[in-house]
Amino acid sequence: MQFTRGSAVVSRSLATRSRFPAAARKHLFNRSLSTTSILREEHNAGQDVPPPKPKRFNFKTFAKVLGGATLVSIAGSLGMFVYVTQKDRHPGTQLPYDPEKKTIVILGSGWGATSLLKTLDTSEYNVVIISPKNYFLFTPLLPSVAVGTLSAKAILQPTRYLARHKARAVTVIEAEAKEIDPFNKTVTFEDDTEIKGEVSHTTIPYDYLVHAVGAEVQTFGIPGVQEKACFMKELNDAEIMQRRFKDCIESAAFPGQDDAEIDRLLHIVIVGGGPTGIEVSGEIHDFLEDDLKAWYPELAGRIRISLVEALPSVLPMFSKQLIEYTESTFKESKIDILTKTMVKEVKDRSVVLQMPDKSIQDVPCGMVVWAGGNKGRKITQDLMAKYPSAQTNRRGLVVDDHLRLAGANGSIFAIGDCTSTSYAPTAQVASQQGAYLARVFAQMTKKETLTAKLTQLEQASVTVTDPEEKAKFNSDIETTKKLISNVKVRPFNYSHQGSLAYIGSDKAIADLPFANGNIASAGVATFLFWRSAYLSTLFSLRNRTLVANDWIITKIFGRDLSRD
Repeated sequence: MQFTRGSAVVSRSLATRSRFPAAARKHLFNRSLSTTSILREEHNAGQDVPPPKPKRFNFKTFAKVLGGATLVSIAGSLGMFVYVTQKDRHPGTQLPYDPEKKTIVILGSGWGATSLLKTLDTSEYNVVIISPKNYFLFTPLLPSVAVGTLSAKAILQPTRYLARHKARAVTVIEAEAKEIDPFNKTVTFEDDTEIKGEVSHTTIPYDYLVHAVGAEVQTFGIPGVQEKACFMKELNDAEIMQRRFKDCIESAAFPGQDDAEIDRLLHIVIVGGGPTGIEVSGEIHDFLEDDLKAWYPELAGRIRISLVEALPSVLPMFSKQLIEYTESTFKESKIDILTKTMVKEVKDRSVVLQMPDKSIQDVPCGMVVWAGGNKGRKITQDLMAKYPSAQTNRRGLVVDDHLRLAGANGSIFAIGDCTSTSYAPTAQVASQQGAYLARVFAQMTKKETLTAKLTQLEQASVTVTDPEEKAKFNSDIETTKKLISNVKVRPFNYSHQGSLAYIGSDKAIADLPFANGNIASAGVATFLFWRSAYLSTLFSLRNRTLVANDWIITKIFGRDLSRD
């Protein structure tokens, strides 16, 4: 078989050769050789051809894509901004007053009270707020208002704004609480405004009272402080300081003033080396450098700022390196720091100081800004007097770990600067206490609801005779008891988020907790962090917009020098 197949192949090859003449076969062979050589040359030539050049960057296409993306981002951000602002301006309907719900009366509208109102679930309670101010004041930026860096409205948040955005209607009363009757659970308050109606004094009952009235300035009984010094506690204090400071400058510019009187008028004394006193000093220095040197060149170089502190150093709550950085920055800014120095009297034209060597000096000055110390308000002192055995601390109200007033049997809570606790009287502490108290009320509601359910189950199980149904009721009762036992209110635990202070010249200091220690930061970058932190802490988009806008306007156009 193999031989036969091979013969067939050979015969086919011979037949093919016989079909083409010798010349034709030679032509085909030469053509095949030429084709092969051409392909080989093309292959070799292809190896020498350089790779294609990369495409050139099309800037026009990139610009179009980038511009389109930017426009879309701006349009989206603007649309979201408009949506949020309009939503805030048009709050929805609220649940009405429910006589079956318990009533919480909140005294005050500061950090603690506002944080409580913001976090509290009002669908479970009727809430009444009584405060002589119908707004929340963002106090950390108050020194900026005092020199005109910010406008007053930028750091104000109407209390009714928060109240109108709660689930149940919140009653906001602009009045001052005059008396608390803890035994009959009533609060008496009075309208102290200029215009009064026929009814300006009334009493209302409460189930729970939250005492968050804050504190007032502590003058330590030093003569002249209350009558002649400027404070930095309320919005009116910042406005008074701004007016007096500008008055000192204009009086110094009055024709005929001798040099000694000009130096007296332009000497500003700030008492208190805490964050408030430091920030007031820094803001006044910025006002001097950024604006007064341009508009009062003949006076700007003669303005003096003195910071008086009774302790051995300023900013005792900050680390040592930040204290030294602040002192060196103030030295560069020509701000005098007088530590271990006490104020003995404030006069019309001077302040009497006791120096570290116990000598007494009468220092001429045009204005004294008092930024040190708190004391309880009269309403707080009166409440303490009603529990003489339990309220023994003169610094403020004594509370337990759950912020319940000692001696009040759980019906009165106290938060903020009016209390006497181991924590510093700061906005950060009061804010966390308010948020904690809102969680306490939520837990109390949950426990009361479960207790009511348990009572109903126990009453219903008495009339049940069927064994299976009886067993089901007993199971539900045991489950409810377990749920009640699981409702536990943890004690308040303050979480320190760090300390910030502005020291002028676009510099700030920050002492921030990290792991088991702290991170100390200072300088221009910390100043940017300080601003971003305060912007994020503001309660509404409206405040953030107004504050950022004022910062930009002040940077471009400077501060306003006019005064009323």
